[in-house]
Amino acid sequence: MIIKNYETNGVFDEMFVDDKQIRPYYRTFKEKLDKISPKRLKQLQMATDKAQMLMGMTFNVYGDDQGIERILQLDIIPRIISGREWDRIEQGLQQRIEALNLFLDDIYHDQKICKDGVVPREVIDSSSCFLKQCIGLDPPKKRWCHIIGTDLIRGKDGSFYVLEDNLRCPSGVSYLLENREILKSTFPDVFEKLNVRPVYDYPIKLLEMLQFISARQPATVALLTPGIFNSAYFEHSYLAQQMGIELVEGNDLVVKDDFLYMYTTAGLKRVDVLYRRIDDTFIDPLHFNPDSVLGVPGLFDVYKKGNLALANAPGTGVADDKAVYAYTPKIVEYYLGQEMIIPNVKTFICSFEEDRKYVLENIADLVVKETNAAGGYGMLIGPKSTQAEQKAFKEKIKADPRNFIAQPTISLSTVPTIAGNTRPEPRHVDLRPYILYGEKIEVVPGALTRVALKKGSLVVNSSQGGGSKDTWVIDE
Repeated sequence: MIIKNYETNGVFDEMFVDDKQIRPYYRTFKEKLDKISPKRLKQLQMATDKAQMLMGMTFNVYGDDQGIERILQLDIIPRIISGREWDRIEQGLQQRIEALNLFLDDIYHDQKICKDGVVPREVIDSSSCFLKQCIGLDPPKKRWCHIIGTDLIRGKDGSFYVLEDNLRCPSGVSYLLENREILKSTFPDVFEKLNVRPVYDYPIKLLEMLQFISARQPATVALLTPGIFNSAYFEHSYLAQQMGIELVEGNDLVVKDDFLYMYTTAGLKRVDVLYRRIDDTFIDPLHFNPDSVLGVPGLFDVYKKGNLALANAPGTGVADDKAVYAYTPKIVEYYLGQEMIIPNVKTFICSFEEDRKYVLENIADLVVKETNAAGGYGMLIGPKSTQAEQKAFKEKIKADPRNFIAQPTISLSTVPTIAGNTRPEPRHVDLRPYILYGEKIEVVPGALTRVALKKGSLVVNSSQGGGSKDTWVIDE
Protein backbone atom coordinates (compact mmCIF):
# COMPACT_ATOMS: atom_id res chain seq x y z
CA MET A 1 0.00 0.00 0.00
CA ILE A 2 1.65 3.19 -1.21
CA ILE A 3 -0.29 5.55 1.08
CA LYS A 4 0.44 4.78 4.73
CA ASN A 5 -0.14 6.75 7.92
CA TYR A 6 -1.93 9.47 5.95
CA GLU A 7 -3.31 12.21 8.19
CA THR A 8 -6.08 14.57 7.09
CA ASN A 9 -5.20 16.94 9.96
CA GLY A 10 -8.75 18.20 10.42
CA VAL A 11 -9.09 19.69 6.93
CA PHE A 12 -11.21 18.44 4.02
CA ASP A 13 -9.20 15.91 2.04
CA GLU A 14 -10.30 15.18 -1.53
CA MET A 15 -9.41 11.45 -1.35
CA PHE A 16 -10.05 10.53 2.27
CA VAL A 17 -13.10 11.12 4.49
CA ASP A 18 -10.80 10.62 7.48
CA ASP A 19 -7.39 9.02 8.01
CA LYS A 20 -8.62 5.63 6.75
CA GLN A 21 -11.95 5.89 4.90
CA ILE A 22 -11.71 6.50 1.14
CA ARG A 23 -14.23 8.61 -0.78
CA PRO A 24 -16.34 6.45 -3.17
CA TYR A 25 -15.23 8.18 -6.38
CA TYR A 26 -11.55 7.63 -5.51
CA ARG A 27 -11.77 3.86 -4.85
CA THR A 28 -10.87 2.70 -8.36
CA PHE A 29 -7.84 4.97 -8.57
CA LYS A 30 -6.76 4.07 -5.02
CA GLU A 31 -6.84 0.35 -5.94
CA LYS A 32 -4.52 1.13 -8.86
CA LEU A 33 -2.23 3.21 -6.67
CA ASP A 34 -1.93 0.43 -4.08
CA LYS A 35 -0.42 -1.86 -6.73
CA ILE A 36 2.43 0.55 -7.49
CA SER A 37 5.68 0.38 -5.53
CA PRO A 38 7.27 3.56 -4.17
CA LYS A 39 10.15 3.09 -6.62
CA ARG A 40 7.81 2.78 -9.60
CA LEU A 41 5.77 5.78 -8.47
CA LYS A 42 8.92 7.86 -8.33
CA GLN A 43 9.86 6.69 -11.84
CA LEU A 44 6.43 7.69 -13.15
CA GLN A 45 6.79 11.12 -11.57
CA MET A 46 10.25 11.62 -13.07
CA ALA A 47 8.93 10.57 -16.49
CA THR A 48 6.17 13.15 -16.14
CA ASP A 49 8.66 15.91 -15.34
CA LYS A 50 10.71 14.93 -18.38
CA ALA A 51 7.62 14.89 -20.61
CA GLN A 52 6.77 18.43 -19.55
CA MET A 53 10.24 19.68 -20.46
CA LEU A 54 10.13 17.91 -23.84
CA MET A 55 6.72 19.47 -24.56
CA GLY A 56 8.09 22.90 -23.69
CA MET A 57 5.64 23.33 -20.82
CA THR A 58 7.82 25.94 -19.13
CA PHE A 59 7.45 29.46 -17.77
CA ASN A 60 9.68 32.27 -16.54
CA VAL A 61 9.27 33.89 -13.14
CA TYR A 62 9.31 37.69 -13.28
CA GLY A 63 12.02 39.14 -11.12
CA ASP A 64 14.14 35.97 -11.31
CA ASP A 65 17.55 37.23 -12.45
CA GLN A 66 18.70 33.69 -13.30
CA GLY A 67 16.35 33.58 -16.30
CA ILE A 68 15.72 29.88 -15.76
CA GLU A 69 12.72 28.29 -17.45
CA ARG A 70 10.72 26.13 -15.07
CA ILE A 71 7.99 23.56 -15.39
CA LEU A 72 4.71 23.88 -13.53
CA GLN A 73 5.38 20.53 -11.91
CA LEU A 74 2.56 18.09 -12.55
CA ASP A 75 1.94 15.76 -9.62
CA ILE A 76 0.68 12.46 -11.04
CA ILE A 77 -1.98 11.78 -8.41
CA PRO A 78 -5.08 13.43 -9.92
CA ARG A 79 -7.74 15.37 -8.12
CA ILE A 80 -11.08 13.61 -8.66
CA ILE A 81 -14.46 15.37 -8.39
CA SER A 82 -17.82 13.64 -8.66
CA GLY A 83 -20.03 14.54 -11.61
CA ARG A 84 -22.85 15.54 -9.31
CA GLU A 85 -20.63 18.02 -7.49
CA TRP A 86 -19.21 19.34 -10.75
CA ASP A 87 -22.68 20.00 -12.17
CA ARG A 88 -23.33 22.27 -9.19
CA ILE A 89 -20.02 24.09 -9.80
CA GLU A 90 -20.97 24.54 -13.45
CA GLN A 91 -24.34 26.07 -12.57
CA GLY A 92 -22.70 28.43 -10.08
CA LEU A 93 -20.09 29.62 -12.56
CA GLN A 94 -22.64 30.16 -15.33
CA GLN A 95 -24.70 32.25 -12.94
CA ARG A 96 -21.69 34.29 -11.84
CA ILE A 97 -20.40 35.02 -15.35
CA GLU A 98 -23.83 36.02 -16.63
CA ALA A 99 -24.19 38.51 -13.76
CA LEU A 100 -20.65 39.91 -14.12
CA ASN A 101 -21.14 40.43 -17.86
CA LEU A 102 -24.34 42.41 -17.16
CA PHE A 103 -22.48 44.35 -14.47
CA LEU A 104 -19.69 45.32 -16.88
CA ASP A 105 -22.16 46.45 -19.51
CA ASP A 106 -24.01 48.52 -16.91
CA ILE A 107 -21.02 50.32 -15.38
CA TYR A 108 -19.78 51.37 -18.83
CA HIS A 109 -23.23 52.69 -19.72
CA ASP A 110 -25.98 53.84 -17.32
CA GLN A 111 -24.39 52.68 -14.03
CA LYS A 112 -27.83 51.78 -12.69
CA ILE A 113 -26.30 49.55 -10.03
CA CYS A 114 -24.52 52.60 -8.61
CA LYS A 115 -27.56 54.88 -8.91
CA ASP A 116 -29.61 52.31 -7.01
CA GLY A 117 -27.05 52.24 -4.21
CA VAL A 118 -26.07 48.59 -4.62
CA VAL A 119 -22.40 49.21 -5.46
CA PRO A 120 -20.92 52.57 -4.35
CA ARG A 121 -19.80 54.67 -7.29
CA GLU A 122 -16.48 55.38 -5.58
CA VAL A 123 -15.64 51.65 -5.63
CA ILE A 124 -15.91 51.74 -9.43
CA ASP A 125 -14.30 55.13 -9.99
CA SER A 126 -11.34 54.32 -7.74
CA SER A 127 -10.57 51.00 -9.43
CA SER A 128 -7.37 51.22 -11.48
CA CYS A 129 -8.94 48.75 -13.95
CA PHE A 130 -11.99 50.92 -14.68
CA LEU A 131 -11.15 52.45 -18.06
CA LYS A 132 -12.93 55.70 -18.83
CA GLN A 133 -12.01 55.21 -22.50
CA CYS A 134 -14.47 52.28 -22.54
CA ILE A 135 -17.51 54.25 -21.35
CA GLY A 136 -20.26 53.85 -23.93
CA LEU A 137 -18.60 50.93 -25.70
CA ASP A 138 -20.79 48.15 -27.09
CA PRO A 139 -18.66 45.04 -27.57
CA PRO A 140 -19.80 42.53 -30.23
CA LYS A 141 -22.81 40.43 -29.19
CA LYS A 142 -22.87 42.28 -25.84
CA ARG A 143 -20.11 40.01 -24.54
CA TRP A 144 -17.50 41.68 -22.36
CA CYS A 145 -15.92 38.61 -20.80
CA HIS A 146 -15.26 35.76 -23.22
CA ILE A 147 -12.56 33.72 -21.51
CA ILE A 148 -12.64 33.42 -17.74
CA GLY A 149 -10.66 31.53 -15.10
CA THR A 150 -12.43 31.65 -11.74
CA ASP A 151 -10.48 30.49 -8.68
CA LEU A 152 -12.34 28.25 -6.24
CA ILE A 153 -11.33 26.77 -2.90
CA ARG A 154 -12.92 24.14 -0.71
CA GLY A 155 -13.15 24.82 3.01
CA LYS A 156 -13.22 22.52 6.04
CA ASP A 157 -16.96 22.03 5.63
CA GLY A 158 -16.44 20.57 2.15
CA SER A 159 -18.20 23.47 0.44
CA PHE A 160 -16.70 25.34 -2.50
CA TYR A 161 -16.17 29.11 -2.35
CA VAL A 162 -15.11 31.59 -5.03
CA LEU A 163 -11.78 33.08 -4.05
CA GLU A 164 -11.37 35.50 -6.96
CA ASP A 165 -12.35 36.20 -10.55
CA ASN A 166 -9.95 36.42 -13.52
CA LEU A 167 -11.58 38.16 -16.48
CA ARG A 168 -8.65 39.87 -18.17
CA CYS A 169 -6.11 37.36 -19.53
CA PRO A 170 -6.52 34.22 -17.41
CA SER A 171 -3.68 31.77 -17.94
CA GLY A 172 -3.11 28.09 -17.27
CA VAL A 173 -5.54 26.33 -19.60
CA SER A 174 -2.69 24.90 -21.69
CA TYR A 175 -1.42 23.11 -18.58
CA LEU A 176 -4.90 21.69 -18.02
CA LEU A 177 -4.89 20.25 -21.55
CA GLU A 178 -1.32 18.94 -21.49
CA ASN A 179 -1.68 17.55 -17.96
CA ARG A 180 -4.60 15.50 -19.22
CA GLU A 181 -2.60 14.01 -22.08
CA ILE A 182 0.23 13.05 -19.73
CA LEU A 183 -2.06 11.48 -17.11
CA LYS A 184 -3.98 9.53 -19.77
CA SER A 185 -0.73 7.89 -20.84
CA THR A 186 0.41 7.38 -17.23
CA PHE A 187 -2.76 5.60 -16.07
CA PRO A 188 -4.52 4.53 -19.31
CA ASP A 189 -6.45 1.59 -17.84
CA VAL A 190 -7.91 3.39 -14.83
CA PHE A 191 -8.60 6.52 -16.91
CA GLU A 192 -10.69 4.54 -19.36
CA LYS A 193 -12.43 2.59 -16.60
CA LEU A 194 -13.52 5.77 -14.80
CA ASN A 195 -14.89 7.38 -17.99
CA VAL A 196 -13.43 10.80 -17.16
CA ARG A 197 -15.24 13.71 -18.80
CA PRO A 198 -13.16 15.00 -21.75
CA VAL A 199 -11.44 18.37 -22.07
CA TYR A 200 -9.64 17.83 -25.40
CA ASP A 201 -12.14 19.95 -27.36
CA TYR A 202 -11.36 23.20 -25.51
CA PRO A 203 -9.34 24.69 -28.43
CA ILE A 204 -12.23 23.87 -30.78
CA LYS A 205 -14.75 25.56 -28.51
CA LEU A 206 -12.40 28.51 -27.98
CA LEU A 207 -12.12 29.07 -31.73
CA GLU A 208 -15.89 28.71 -32.19
CA MET A 209 -16.42 31.36 -29.51
CA LEU A 210 -13.90 33.73 -31.11
CA GLN A 211 -15.53 33.33 -34.52
CA PHE A 212 -18.98 33.86 -32.98
CA ILE A 213 -18.12 37.38 -31.79
CA SER A 214 -16.93 38.48 -35.23
CA ALA A 215 -19.11 40.73 -37.39
CA ARG A 216 -17.58 39.19 -40.52
CA GLN A 217 -17.84 35.53 -41.47
CA PRO A 218 -15.75 33.55 -42.03
CA ALA A 219 -13.58 35.37 -39.51
CA THR A 220 -9.81 35.62 -39.49
CA VAL A 221 -8.61 35.15 -35.90
CA ALA A 222 -5.15 35.85 -34.46
CA LEU A 223 -3.62 35.60 -31.00
CA LEU A 224 -1.67 38.63 -29.79
CA THR A 225 1.28 37.78 -27.52
CA PRO A 226 3.78 40.09 -25.79
CA GLY A 227 6.51 37.77 -27.07
CA ILE A 228 8.83 34.96 -26.08
CA PHE A 229 9.90 36.54 -22.79
CA ASN A 230 6.38 36.54 -21.39
CA SER A 231 5.88 33.96 -18.62
CA ALA A 232 2.88 32.43 -20.44
CA TYR A 233 4.42 32.31 -23.93
CA PHE A 234 4.19 28.52 -24.04
CA GLU A 235 0.44 28.82 -23.61
CA HIS A 236 0.12 31.50 -26.29
CA SER A 237 1.98 29.45 -28.89
CA TYR A 238 0.23 26.23 -27.83
CA LEU A 239 -3.29 27.66 -28.16
CA ALA A 240 -2.54 29.34 -31.48
CA GLN A 241 -1.18 26.06 -32.84
CA GLN A 242 -4.14 24.06 -31.52
CA MET A 243 -6.65 26.48 -33.08
CA GLY A 244 -4.72 26.77 -36.34
CA ILE A 245 -4.50 30.57 -36.13
CA GLU A 246 -1.63 33.04 -36.43
CA LEU A 247 0.42 33.96 -33.36
CA VAL A 248 1.32 37.64 -33.71
CA GLU A 249 3.12 40.40 -31.84
CA GLY A 250 2.33 44.09 -32.01
CA ASN A 251 4.88 44.77 -34.73
CA ASP A 252 3.21 42.12 -36.92
CA LEU A 253 0.04 44.24 -37.06
CA VAL A 254 -0.90 47.56 -38.60
CA VAL A 255 -4.03 49.73 -38.75
CA LYS A 256 -5.03 50.90 -42.22
CA ASP A 257 -8.28 52.54 -43.38
CA ASP A 258 -10.07 51.72 -40.08
CA PHE A 259 -9.23 48.02 -40.20
CA LEU A 260 -6.57 45.87 -38.56
CA TYR A 261 -4.18 43.90 -40.76
CA MET A 262 -1.32 41.49 -40.18
CA TYR A 263 1.76 41.24 -42.35
CA THR A 264 2.06 37.97 -44.25
CA THR A 265 4.36 36.71 -47.01
CA ALA A 266 1.44 37.30 -49.40
CA GLY A 267 0.90 40.87 -48.23
CA LEU A 268 -1.54 42.40 -45.73
CA LYS A 269 -4.35 40.20 -44.40
CA ARG A 270 -7.31 41.61 -42.49
CA VAL A 271 -7.80 40.46 -38.87
CA ASP A 272 -11.40 40.24 -37.61
CA VAL A 273 -10.86 38.87 -34.11
CA LEU A 274 -7.88 39.35 -31.81
CA TYR A 275 -7.45 37.08 -28.80
CA ARG A 276 -5.17 39.42 -26.96
CA ARG A 277 -2.89 38.19 -24.19
CA ILE A 278 -1.59 41.60 -23.18
CA ASP A 279 -3.10 43.90 -20.57
CA ASP A 280 -5.69 46.55 -21.44
CA THR A 281 -3.45 49.56 -21.17
CA PHE A 282 -0.79 48.11 -23.50
CA ILE A 283 -3.03 47.37 -26.52
CA ASP A 284 -2.85 50.86 -28.04
CA PRO A 285 -0.28 53.56 -27.15
CA LEU A 286 -2.46 56.27 -28.69
CA HIS A 287 -5.29 55.72 -26.18
CA PHE A 288 -3.68 54.10 -23.14
CA ASN A 289 -0.04 53.76 -22.11
CA PRO A 290 1.97 55.91 -24.56
CA ASP A 291 5.15 53.98 -23.73
CA SER A 292 3.74 50.62 -24.81
CA VAL A 293 5.60 48.85 -27.59
CA LEU A 294 3.47 45.71 -27.28
CA GLY A 295 0.27 47.00 -28.84
CA VAL A 296 -0.78 48.61 -32.10
CA PRO A 297 -1.33 52.36 -32.63
CA GLY A 298 -4.96 52.96 -33.63
CA LEU A 299 -6.18 49.46 -32.69
CA PHE A 300 -8.70 50.84 -30.17
CA ASP A 301 -10.24 53.06 -32.84
CA VAL A 302 -10.76 50.03 -35.09
CA TYR A 303 -12.42 48.26 -32.17
CA LYS A 304 -14.71 51.20 -31.34
CA LYS A 305 -15.88 51.36 -34.98
CA GLY A 306 -16.96 47.73 -34.85
CA ASN A 307 -14.37 46.56 -37.35
CA LEU A 308 -12.58 44.30 -34.86
CA ALA A 309 -13.61 42.01 -31.98
CA LEU A 310 -11.33 41.75 -28.96
CA ALA A 311 -11.32 38.94 -26.43
CA ASN A 312 -11.57 39.79 -23.68
CA ALA A 313 -13.05 43.24 -24.17
CA PRO A 314 -10.99 46.15 -22.76
CA GLY A 315 -12.25 47.28 -19.37
CA THR A 316 -13.18 43.85 -18.01
CA GLY A 317 -10.47 44.10 -15.37
CA VAL A 318 -12.72 46.13 -13.09
CA ALA A 319 -14.59 42.88 -12.34
CA ASP A 320 -11.25 41.38 -11.19
CA ASP A 321 -10.82 44.10 -8.60
CA LYS A 322 -10.95 42.40 -5.20
CA ALA A 323 -12.99 45.27 -3.75
CA VAL A 324 -15.60 44.74 -6.48
CA TYR A 325 -15.43 41.00 -5.74
CA ALA A 326 -16.89 41.70 -2.30
CA TYR A 327 -20.08 42.95 -3.98
CA THR A 328 -20.69 39.96 -6.27
CA PRO A 329 -23.46 38.48 -4.08
CA LYS A 330 -25.32 41.79 -4.47
CA ILE A 331 -24.44 41.93 -8.18
CA VAL A 332 -25.96 38.48 -8.78
CA GLU A 333 -29.08 39.38 -6.84
CA TYR A 334 -29.43 42.77 -8.58
CA TYR A 335 -29.18 41.54 -12.18
CA LEU A 336 -30.57 38.01 -11.89
CA GLY A 337 -32.80 38.13 -8.82
CA GLN A 338 -31.04 35.04 -7.46
CA GLU A 339 -28.93 34.01 -4.51
CA MET A 340 -25.38 32.97 -5.33
CA ILE A 341 -24.95 29.25 -5.91
CA ILE A 342 -21.24 29.33 -5.04
CA PRO A 343 -20.66 31.84 -2.23
CA ASN A 344 -17.77 34.24 -1.83
CA VAL A 345 -15.26 34.08 0.97
CA LYS A 346 -16.18 36.67 3.62
CA THR A 347 -14.33 39.86 2.69
CA PHE A 348 -13.40 43.01 4.60
CA ILE A 349 -12.94 46.15 2.48
CA CYS A 350 -10.21 48.26 4.03
CA SER A 351 -11.50 51.51 2.55
CA PHE A 352 -14.48 51.16 4.92
CA GLU A 353 -13.55 52.48 8.36
CA GLU A 354 -15.27 49.72 10.35
CA ASP A 355 -13.74 46.96 8.20
CA ARG A 356 -10.31 48.62 8.31
CA LYS A 357 -10.41 48.83 12.10
CA TYR A 358 -11.23 45.12 12.33
CA VAL A 359 -8.45 44.18 9.91
CA LEU A 360 -5.81 46.23 11.73
CA GLU A 361 -6.82 44.67 15.06
CA ASN A 362 -6.97 41.07 13.74
CA ILE A 363 -4.33 41.06 11.01
CA ALA A 364 -2.53 38.06 12.55
CA ASP A 365 -5.57 35.88 11.78
CA LEU A 366 -6.41 37.20 8.30
CA VAL A 367 -5.21 36.97 4.72
CA VAL A 368 -4.60 40.50 3.39
CA LYS A 369 -4.48 41.10 -0.37
CA GLU A 370 -3.85 44.01 -2.69
CA THR A 371 -7.01 44.62 -4.70
CA ASN A 372 -5.28 44.49 -8.10
CA ALA A 373 -2.36 42.15 -7.46
CA ALA A 374 -2.13 38.61 -8.82
CA GLY A 375 0.13 35.58 -8.81
CA GLY A 376 0.39 35.40 -5.03
CA TYR A 377 2.10 38.80 -4.83
CA GLY A 378 1.04 41.67 -2.58
CA MET A 379 -0.36 39.27 -0.02
CA LEU A 380 0.05 38.61 3.70
CA ILE A 381 -1.04 35.31 5.26
CA GLY A 382 -1.47 36.40 8.88
CA PRO A 383 -0.93 33.08 10.72
CA LYS A 384 2.24 32.41 8.68
CA SER A 385 3.66 35.95 9.00
CA THR A 386 6.04 37.64 11.43
CA GLN A 387 5.16 40.62 13.61
CA ALA A 388 7.46 42.76 11.46
CA GLU A 389 5.56 41.74 8.31
CA GLN A 390 2.25 42.44 10.01
CA LYS A 391 3.43 45.87 11.09
CA ALA A 392 4.59 46.69 7.56
CA PHE A 393 1.22 45.69 6.11
CA LYS A 394 -0.64 47.76 8.68
CA GLU A 395 1.28 50.81 7.52
CA LYS A 396 0.47 50.00 3.88
CA ILE A 397 -3.23 49.67 4.70
CA LYS A 398 -3.29 52.97 6.57
CA ALA A 399 -1.49 54.74 3.72
CA ASP A 400 -3.75 53.36 0.96
CA PRO A 401 -6.88 51.63 2.33
CA ARG A 402 -8.53 51.30 -1.11
CA ASN A 403 -5.72 49.04 -2.25
CA PHE A 404 -6.43 46.28 0.28
CA ILE A 405 -9.05 43.74 1.31
CA ALA A 406 -8.81 41.00 3.91
CA GLN A 407 -10.37 37.58 4.36
CA PRO A 408 -10.41 34.88 7.06
CA THR A 409 -7.63 32.32 6.70
CA ILE A 410 -9.19 29.21 5.19
CA SER A 411 -7.45 25.85 5.35
CA LEU A 412 -7.67 24.80 1.72
CA SER A 413 -8.60 21.19 1.02
CA THR A 414 -5.79 18.70 0.49
CA VAL A 415 -4.95 15.93 -1.99
CA PRO A 416 -2.30 13.20 -1.60
CA THR A 417 0.79 14.53 -3.37
CA ILE A 418 4.23 13.06 -4.06
CA ALA A 419 6.17 16.37 -3.95
CA GLY A 420 9.57 14.65 -3.90
CA ASN A 421 8.65 12.24 -1.11
CA THR A 422 8.74 8.43 -1.22
CA ARG A 423 5.10 8.29 -0.16
CA PRO A 424 2.23 10.71 -0.89
CA GLU A 425 1.47 13.34 1.72
CA PRO A 426 -1.40 15.88 1.96
CA ARG A 427 -0.85 19.18 0.16
CA HIS A 428 -3.25 22.13 -0.13
CA VAL A 429 -4.97 22.83 -3.46
CA ASP A 430 -7.25 25.30 -5.18
CA LEU A 431 -9.26 24.90 -8.38
CA ARG A 432 -9.33 27.03 -11.54
CA PRO A 433 -12.14 26.04 -13.94
CA TYR A 434 -12.20 27.76 -17.35
CA ILE A 435 -15.33 29.28 -18.83
CA LEU A 436 -16.07 30.43 -22.38
CA TYR A 437 -18.85 32.92 -23.12
CA GLY A 438 -19.87 32.98 -26.77
CA GLU A 439 -23.32 31.99 -27.90
CA LYS A 440 -23.76 30.45 -24.45
CA ILE A 441 -21.72 30.05 -21.27
CA GLU A 442 -19.73 26.82 -21.32
CA VAL A 443 -17.61 25.45 -18.47
CA VAL A 444 -14.80 23.05 -19.35
CA PRO A 445 -15.59 19.75 -17.50
CA GLY A 446 -12.25 19.72 -15.74
CA ALA A 447 -9.98 22.36 -14.27
CA LEU A 448 -6.43 23.30 -13.40
CA THR A 449 -5.83 22.17 -9.85
CA ARG A 450 -2.93 24.15 -8.43
CA VAL A 451 -1.10 22.57 -5.51
CA ALA A 452 1.17 24.03 -2.84
CA LEU A 453 4.13 21.65 -3.02
CA LYS A 454 5.64 22.94 0.22
CA LYS A 455 4.30 21.21 3.31
CA GLY A 456 1.79 23.38 5.18
CA SER A 457 1.86 26.15 2.56
CA LEU A 458 -1.38 27.76 1.39
CA VAL A 459 0.20 29.52 -1.62
CA VAL A 460 -0.44 27.53 -4.78
CA ASN A 461 0.77 30.02 -7.42
CA SER A 462 3.41 28.77 -9.85
CA SER A 463 5.48 31.90 -9.30
CA GLN A 464 5.57 31.04 -5.59
CA GLY A 465 6.69 27.43 -5.97
CA GLY A 466 3.33 25.77 -6.62
CA GLY A 467 2.61 22.85 -8.93
CA SER A 468 -0.43 21.37 -10.62
CA LYS A 469 -2.66 18.31 -10.82
CA ASP A 470 -4.96 16.96 -13.49
CA THR A 471 -8.61 17.26 -12.45
CA TRP A 472 -10.87 14.31 -13.29
CA VAL A 473 -14.63 14.82 -13.31
CA ILE A 474 -16.30 11.42 -13.18
CA ASP A 475 -19.86 10.14 -12.87
CA GLU A 476 -20.20 7.72 -10.00
